[in-house]
Amino acid sequence: MDLFQKQLGAVIDVELLGDKFHTGVLVDAEHDILVIYNGERYIYIPTFHVLNVSMSSQPSSADYSALPEKPINNDKQISFRKILLNAKGIFTEIYVSGHQPIHGYVTHVMTNYFEFYSPVFGTMFIPLNHLKWLTPYSDYHTPYLLDKKFFPVNPSALPLSRTFEEQLKKLEGRIVVFDLGRSPTRIGLLKAIDNTILHMITAEGKSFYTNIQHIKSIHSPSL
Repeated sequence: MDLFQKQLGAVIDVELLGDKFHTGVLVDAEHDILVIYNGERYIYIPTFHVLNVSMSSQPSSADYSALPEKPINNDKQISFRKILLNAKGIFTEIYVSGHQPIHGYVTHVMTNYFEFYSPVFGTMFIPLNHLKWLTPYSDYHTPYLLDKKFFPVNPSALPLSRTFEEQLKKLEGRIVVFDLGRSPTRIGLLKAIDNTILHMITAEGKSFYTNIQHIKSIHSPSL
């Protein structure tokens, strides 16, 4: 992306949809992703969620003079998909919705979603267009400082489908949690899927119908 390529090395403010902001030095840019260093960590931001970018006018105490090595190895020309693929096996913080980050590992990248293993939530399926940003940790960092021998990455044995919609069909008949279960209507039995509409039954026995396109993450305790 030529406009951002000209600003490499500049300290920028990135405003995202949903009143989220990041400030840091712009270290890489392509048509579908920006990479900034905020003085502590690298942040990979899909441009799909970028509302505004401006030169930062705020004073910063961060030291940008000597950037550490990037935790994700990438080719000369990066892309959102390449970053996700190269992030596999690296302990990572991702942000999908609300105010709660999710920590774990990218395990597979499919056509329009990726599988993410969290030591807290287990196997999760996340549409690519709902990932707001990704922040990898250094290669020696493990979740919650667990010894690696006590932390196996256990992706689900459930076969992966090509698309998110097809993968949801495989969860029919299971208890599922959408968007980390932020409301009672996001937890229940996945009864059926009809095109882009999902039918779920809550613990109280109420039926809810949800547009799949608005589901930001899904996991099932049975996986």
